[in-house]
Amino acid sequence: MDLLEEVCEQACIKSEALKRRVELRKRTKVRPRQFQVANLVMRKAQPYQLENKLSPKWTRPFRVVEVLGNGAYRLETLEGGPIPRT
Repeated sequence: MDLLEEVCEQACIKSEALKRRVELRKRTKVRPRQFQVANLVMRKAQPYQLENKLSPKWTRPFRVVEVLGNGAYRLETLEGGPIPRT
């Protein structure tokens, strides 16, 4: 019984170490970016917009209208039309 508890404890420690390594690796690949009002940005294409694997992964440029916080922005087309759910 004592061995079983020890094995479980070691498994928990290894699991936690693995989670931390994965999180650290993920964090090093992310580049935080801040956009200002009137900046031009590209929007990632939605799955229904992709026709095949060679389709562009980003859609046309949009203008930032409002900074909402936490990496969220309100966008509009270059002609001035609002984009829903941005």
